[in-house]
Amino acid sequence: MPSGGRRYDPDRRQRIIDAALRVVGERGIAGLTHRSAAAAADVPLGSTTYHFKTLDDLLVAALRQANEGFAQAVARSTALADPDADLAEALARLLGEFLAADRGRVELEYELYLAALRRPALRPVAAQWCEAVAAALTPRTDPMTARALVAAMDGIGLQVLLTDAPYDEAYAREILGRLLRPGQGGAGSFGPSGG
Repeated sequence: MPSGGRRYDPDRRQRIIDAALRVVGERGIAGLTHRSAAAAADVPLGSTTYHFKTLDDLLVAALRQANEGFAQAVARSTALADPDADLAEALARLLGEFLAADRGRVELEYELYLAALRRPALRPVAAQWCEAVAAALTPRTDPMTARALVAAMDGIGLQVLLTDAPYDEAYAREILGRLLRPGQGGAGSFGPSGG
């Protein structure tokens, strides 16, 4: 062990982020403190404040990590990359898979995402998530329609979580399809320039 009692721990920052996600998942954002994250990560309190000066810094890191799931799934989707695939169907299926995979994880992601309403430091990260998903959709549609699709998927996801209603893939496919149809708010309905 090096002098001073400290040992090299390259994974400590990541363990703190993972612990913060567990704390928020168990107790909500109100239950997250530097102390609760340190206890959950089994690290000294000074480690959390060393890596994350403020609680908002820790929440930003947790939100960044939580956001990766759906945006990466959209970016990796072979169905979305296929120009002949039905985009509304592929997105509705992907959203259903996301909501069904781990409800607790999805609730955690939305809780962190919505925390940006009260914590301005989180807003850029929430916006980056929206932009990343929209960017992954722009090879298949125009940027405005891509943003509308993200907003619709967000709304559908929140409705499922908040009402405990089962996810209705056919409904999602229909709503997303309406955004994609020319003349009904989809690509091509904004004139010759597409916007």
